[in-house]
This record gives sequence, C-alpha cells and structure tokens, in this order.
Amino acid sequence: MSSLLKVDRDLKTRVETFREQISSEAEHLVASFFPKKLLELDQFLKEPILNVVDLKEIHSEVKFKVPEPILFTNSHDGVDLNTKKRKLEDGVTDESWQGGTNTVVVPEGMLKCNTKLVDLIERVKPEIRTLIEKCNTVKMWVQLLIPRIEDGNNFGVSIQEETVAELRTVESEAASYLDQISRYYITRAKLVSKIVKYPHVEDYRRTITEIDEKEYISLKIIVSELRNQYVILHDMILKNIEKIKKPRNSNAEALY
Repeated sequence: MSSLLKVDRDLKTRVETFREQISSEAEHLVASFFPKKLLELDQFLKEPILNVVDLKEIHSEVKFKVPEPILFTNSHDGVDLNTKKRKLEDGVTDESWQGGTNTVVVPEGMLKCNTKLVDLIERVKPEIRTLIEKCNTVKMWVQLLIPRIEDGNNFGVSIQEETVAELRTVESEAASYLDQISRYYITRAKLVSKIVKYPHVEDYRRTITEIDEKEYISLKIIVSELRNQYVILHDMILKNIEKIKKPRNSNAEALY
C-alpha cells in the first residue's frame, strides 16, 4: 500500500524518529510524571494558602477615599450642570469645545490588585499550562497508535478513541480555567472603576469582596480538579494500556 504514495526516504526517517520521541515521552508521562504530579498537587492542596478558614484574610481593601460632597448653588458660580460634550454629526468630538474629557484622578495612585490572590493565581496558572501540554503529548501518542481502518476487531480501537476523547476533554476543561482567571480580572477591574466613579456606593465595595472570595474558592477547586484529572488519566491509561498499545490481536492462528 505504501507504494501508492512516494515518500522521501529522509523525511520518512525523520518522521519515524519524531514518532519514537513522542512514544517515549508519553510513556514516561503516564508511568512517572502523572503519579508524581498528582501527589505534588495533593500536597499543594494541604498548604495553608489553600486552607484559609476565615476568608477575611484574603480580602483586599480598595484604597479610594470617599470625597467630600460638592454643593452647587446655581449657574452664577460658573458651573453649568447641564453642560454636555458637543459632538459633530459624524460622531467626532468637537475640539473647539474647551470642556475637555472627564478624567478621574486617583490621589492614591494606581489601585492595586488583590496581591494575595495574584500570588496564588501565579502558582496555579503554570500547573494548568503543564496539564494542557502533557495531555496534548499523550493524546498525540495514542492517536499515532490507532491502526488503519478495517472491518471488525475494532474493540481495541474504540478504547483508543475513548482515551483520546477523555484527553481532549481534560484539555478543554483546563483551558477554561485560564479563561476563568481572565474573567476574574476583567470583572474586578470593572467593579473598581465603578467605585472610582461612584465612591459613595458601598455595594460596589462589598461586591469586590464577594468576587475575591469566590475566586479564592474557585482556585482551590481548580487545583483539586487538576489533581483529579491526573489521577483519572493515569488510572484509565494503565488499566487499558494493553489495548491502547496493541488494539488488534491476530486470532487467526488460534482458529487452526
């Protein structure tokens, strides 16, 4: 069948070398890296940083003072409350208007993130990336072990396909954890902007606290899920390693 398609001998050799490297790396991941990593993450879950009893310890106050109220009497003091920025018909701001753009000045300087959560996130993110990368390698290995399509005797192939599907699911879930972290920063930034704009509204400040607590709990769940995924993948592949590596057994000789 290979004679139907001419492949450069040098390229074929290099491809075979690549396949061997993938196979060697993937087998090492399943046999050694996965169990070590799950034990490492299990130990991480026992650290004090992930076992805070009182969530007030991870709170971070938004240091923006409530300004003194400004009283407006009437338009004779030079302030016109109904003044609005004029715009041209095409939507471009009229630069001839001297009112300028409203800009909020923060006397305290830049409003900081929740440093405790940032430190925790910086520890969790590399673990997420590692899981994605290692799953991709193992998935490639299993896919390369899938034999050519034939009628019958495909039970082992179905196990390979189930394994690939599980690895792909783990990859997708791990990627969603990174999206979750990004959404946390965006949501918190919007709430901080609201506090700067409406400093007298206490609900915005309380919402910041709620968001931080929710993210802390989510990060602990993420670490737990990462550990569990290593356990599941390690167990699943080991239980089915024979069918994964040799999906088809020739039984023809046994019939005679």
